[in-house]
Amino acid sequence: MRFIPFFLVLCALCGGVYALQYSQLAWFAIGIFGGLTLIGLADLVQVRHSLKRNYPIIGQIRWVGYWLRPFLRQYIVESDTEGRPFNHEQRALVYRRAKNVSSVEPFGSHVDANQQGHQWLAHSIAAKSPPDLDTLCVKVGGEDCKKPYDASLLNISAMSFGSLGGNAIEALNKGAAKGGFYHDTGEGGVSRYHRHGGDLVWELGSGYFGCRANDGGFEPERFKDVASDDQIKMIEIKLSQGAKPGHGGMLPGEKVTAAIAEARGVPIGQTVISPPYHKAFSTPLELVSFIGRLRELSGGKPVGFKLCIGPASEFLAIIKAMCETGIYADFIVIDGAEGGTGAAPMEFQDHIGAPLREGLILARNALVGAGIKGKVRLAVSGKIVSGFGMASAMALGADWVNSARGFMFALGCVQSLHCHDNTCPTGIATQDPGRQRGLVVSSKAERVCHFQKNTLHALAEVIAAAGVTHPSELDAGRLMIRKDTDVIVPATQFYNLLAPNVLIDAPEDTHLARAWRSASSERFA
Repeated sequence: MRFIPFFLVLCALCGGVYALQYSQLAWFAIGIFGGLTLIGLADLVQVRHSLKRNYPIIGQIRWVGYWLRPFLRQYIVESDTEGRPFNHEQRALVYRRAKNVSSVEPFGSHVDANQQGHQWLAHSIAAKSPPDLDTLCVKVGGEDCKKPYDASLLNISAMSFGSLGGNAIEALNKGAAKGGFYHDTGEGGVSRYHRHGGDLVWELGSGYFGCRANDGGFEPERFKDVASDDQIKMIEIKLSQGAKPGHGGMLPGEKVTAAIAEARGVPIGQTVISPPYHKAFSTPLELVSFIGRLRELSGGKPVGFKLCIGPASEFLAIIKAMCETGIYADFIVIDGAEGGTGAAPMEFQDHIGAPLREGLILARNALVGAGIKGKVRLAVSGKIVSGFGMASAMALGADWVNSARGFMFALGCVQSLHCHDNTCPTGIATQDPGRQRGLVVSSKAERVCHFQKNTLHALAEVIAAAGVTHPSELDAGRLMIRKDTDVIVPATQFYNLLAPNVLIDAPEDTHLARAWRSASSERFA
């Protein structure tokens, strides 16, 4: 029974050969069934797949179905609100705003408002007119910062040249230049494709690309040379990232092209290791000292760090180190574990690191509880692509939002999930010149600019409905959360939000008491 399809194909092939004496059209049958015969023979002799070996030809259907599954699920099976990582409604919202067309929805919401966890912003009877978009910015830079920066409230999150192709990076930077917002370089260094006028935040990972010494450590003079560039507005130390926190990386030598080697400051064709830890510091005190050193070497530009939250005590240890030394990071970016534009092991994507909301709450509580929220700005990154997503994060303490995949959608990403194998069909997450050719930089730069501007406009309308003129005025009490089927509470009751200075004055009265006691500025673990 298992070989019946194969024998039927052979019979059909023989029939085609016999029919040649009557019609030349039989060549088509010979071509089709001859090809299937070769596939069947290959299935019988191969040793990798037992299914194909036992079910020649018909066993191929499993692999065809496996290949088609993502497309069928995304475009046919899923409803507008079911898809992951981003559903159809979220993607469509970004596409429309990037194309600068209307993003209004007809006939009511697709969201189940009675579902546990549903959130909304309580509007005000005394609503305001939406503020000018020029006012939707935040000043970054403390007392020790000589060159503070006015950051937009929505910026391009960290995506390296290497994970994204040159055309994608260039389009992002040109879009940032048009819209007046910043473009985070990712840990791959400042490449030639970043040099198109958009403000840059230079991210320093454990590989120190762009300021890397021969032994893989930090080279101060190289850093100073690169950081002096006026296009670079801020420096961001990457402690960890949402997609794979605590996981290092390796870039194989065959992928280290001339352009990548130039950006990262490594030899062409040489395998490069990014360890899961930094060599420049190993304790919280050394970290804040490193922050101060980078601020000085850069000529007084804002310096901060990005991380996905792990143990509360480790983050609180950094807070203690800042309070003890008086050296404060100018900003902190909280990356949610649901973030990540590149590939990562499933265990890390699904089960390592705190999700964005939990990470934001801890960071907010730590800064407010230690009385330093006014000294250190707080940003977030992780699956935020809408005005409400921005407003809800800011109501809980964020000062601005970064988005990576939102801007990838603006470039034309179709969520094909081929980011890691160099076969991205839209030419975004690939180094293949043939595939990159499909991404027209001038057109996509306009879409990047439109998406950012239209999302800020949506944010302006949302906060105006809540009766405020800037997201910094939003109170967490306006964010409503359905705790249970018939229980609705404001975020102030849903989360344990600490009062100012309570970690200094009465830490034992807080839910962070144990973590605060165990946190030490002299060690992380």
